Amino acid sequence: MNIIFLFLIAIGLFLIAGRTYPRYISRVYDADDRRPTPAVALHDGRDYVVTKPSVVFAHHYATIAGVAPIVGPILALIYGYLPAWCWVVFGGIFFGAVHDFTALFTSLRERGKSIAEIARKSLGNTGFLLFILFLLIMIILVTSAFLKLAAISLTSIYPLEELQLPADQTLLKTTVDAKGVVQGKIGGIASSSVIFITCCAPLLGFLIYKHRLKTLQAFLIAAGICIVSVLLGFRYPISVSQNAWMVIISIYTLFAAGIPIWFILQPRDFINVQVLYGGLGMLAVAVVVNGFQGFHFQIPAINIAEGTATLGAMWPILFITIGCGAISGFHSMVASGTTVKQIAKESQTKMGYYAMLLESTLSVLVIVTAASMLSMDEYKSIVHPGAGGTSNPIFAFSLACGLLLWKSIGLPIAIGSVLGILVVEGFIVTTLDTAVRMNRYLFEEFWDIVFRGKTPNILRHYWFNSALSAALMFIFAYTNAIGKLWLIFGTANQLVAALALVAISLWLLHKGKSFLFTLLPMIFMAVTTLNALRILLERFIKSKNYLLATTDILLLGLGIGVLILAVRAFFKRPLAEPSESEDITVSIK
Repeated sequence: MNIIFLFLIAIGLFLIAGRTYPRYISRVYDADDRRPTPAVALHDGRDYVVTKPSVVFAHHYATIAGVAPIVGPILALIYGYLPAWCWVVFGGIFFGAVHDFTALFTSLRERGKSIAEIARKSLGNTGFLLFILFLLIMIILVTSAFLKLAAISLTSIYPLEELQLPADQTLLKTTVDAKGVVQGKIGGIASSSVIFITCCAPLLGFLIYKHRLKTLQAFLIAAGICIVSVLLGFRYPISVSQNAWMVIISIYTLFAAGIPIWFILQPRDFINVQVLYGGLGMLAVAVVVNGFQGFHFQIPAINIAEGTATLGAMWPILFITIGCGAISGFHSMVASGTTVKQIAKESQTKMGYYAMLLESTLSVLVIVTAASMLSMDEYKSIVHPGAGGTSNPIFAFSLACGLLLWKSIGLPIAIGSVLGILVVEGFIVTTLDTAVRMNRYLFEEFWDIVFRGKTPNILRHYWFNSALSAALMFIFAYTNAIGKLWLIFGTANQLVAALALVAISLWLLHKGKSFLFTLLPMIFMAVTTLNALRILLERFIKSKNYLLATTDILLLGLGIGVLILAVRAFFKRPLAEPSESEDITVSIK
């Protein structure tokens, strides 16, 4: 099959969905721009900050996209490109985008409360505690998986011969492996770029927030920073070990989680999103060009038998391997954790739906690119190398990008591969700093429950909770391989999506609104993820990985506990009561 067909079909379906479904959901919620948003009513200059829509969208998209919409589809291609494509497209439209939009809108109506606090109204204090514990564990798994992937990708090397570079080339720094093969240090270039962008973020944040820099000017400055960062990366690549990178990034996220959101989080996302937008645009153009040139897929459309032998049964494993490209519980935490605190009008909440569709578009491009540019043998040698090998799905994507851009516009493979890694690293770091910040919020809520409002001062301090979040992230990443981390993270992430949809469905029920469009995805995700946790528990026990086995048991217990409370709440069907935000609206009118 020509690669252009699946891409254009997906885009057509996303455009139709984007024109229709958000309007329906807005009518369910009775969207009204006259209602004051949390950013307006609770402005504090640190967490609640009214922000321009373009900056909020950049932050939201850069944070939710993460590395998962790239890594998940790459790993799942072992089942064939068609199952992965179907789950991304239809899951994104009817599951993920609905989940993201409703989480954002519900949080907005509840004055910026987290998804766990929203669940508290229906599930009580017990359900709230279970929800908080589950989210804490899930974010630790998210951040540890992303931290491990960041360290692997930033130290990526690949044979010069495969990059079509001569031995005497000067484009890349090189090293010689144990077999005498000359390897180009692809990751070191991205390392320098990441550091430069991070250092420039506070300056841009100061200009945007303090000097009210115009949007176009901010875009131009951000684009300039991105271009300079790439040039510096090629000129002065940084090469350190994987463990060193994990330490460096952990320290960075510790500080990023505690300082005002406008100082580094918003501007860093705004800069990185230029790379992400550019990468998306280049991939889309390259896919169309190669499609017209007659390129076809190399990886099989259906490969379920080999996928089952490698990862496990397609259901449920495919549906937890591909998370963010189709549906991700982490998105509800971003929407109700940071994004909701920056929105100026209710109509802007549609960005939750559109950002998810854009993320699904990214996953479609990843599937098309990797399945057409890599042979099955190349794909498996990098992504599923077998016993003793290190899986590097990020480099598989980066190499596929390099090949795609070379065959479409003639860009050298090495440069295209570096750009691919830069796109991924932009996603990873922007997700990490926001995720650790959200874990800080959750720890603060957790201590408040445990100590019943009499929390010791040290446990209230954001530096303590930021340090605790960063330390747990590092421990899990340091002690586990990415393959094991990814599956347990993916399962926990998808179960959070189910639990978020539980809370949203109950909220809609209690308000006397339609909720079937959130309930049906919730049921599918709950059954799928609980079954996946059961399968993974057997694997962890068999391999004597007691840390992940214990984590799995905790997730199972907490998830089942929340679902039991949810079933009881559904049958109680309390009378609809106006939320606090709606009371305020009535008084204003």
